[in-house]
Amino acid sequence: MKENSSKLLQYAPLITIVGLSAVSSLAIVGYEGFSLDRLMHLFMGMFLLQFSALKLFHVKGFATGFAKYDLLAMRVRSYGLVYPFLELGLAVGYLSGGGVWVYLSTFILMGFGAVGVIRALMTGLNTNCACLGTTLKVPLSTVAVTENVSMALMSAFMYYSASY
Repeated sequence: MKENSSKLLQYAPLITIVGLSAVSSLAIVGYEGFSLDRLMHLFMGMFLLQFSALKLFHVKGFATGFAKYDLLAMRVRSYGLVYPFLELGLAVGYLSGGGVWVYLSTFILMGFGAVGVIRALMTGLNTNCACLGTTLKVPLSTVAVTENVSMALMSAFMYYSASY
């Protein structure tokens, strides 16, 4: 039992960010009037805003950690340096109403990221996930895959909804 509780504690920062994103999104949607589309926009925006902020505290450190498992960042260092700003741009895009470019960009970024994490996990890489920057330590695991895939699927759903 103790091993499970210590493992859960490792993910407390991630759980906190997801929880804060959900609560703040629900609060705003509750005030505005419920809309699933608006709820997803706000959640994605809040989530990406918090994640980008954690990366922006130490961009070089993030880029170094990210390069351990991201397929592009390991070959092109500047990608790791720019990535937090890409997330910030997506956050602003979602919070300002989104649009197909935001959905497609998120799908590509998160889908590609998931491939790198899956590859790293399959090779047995034991490192921290750079998703929370260098400030908070969370192990690279299937949680990172779930995060990337979930965000890619949500963006695909929003793209599909916007198209019809």
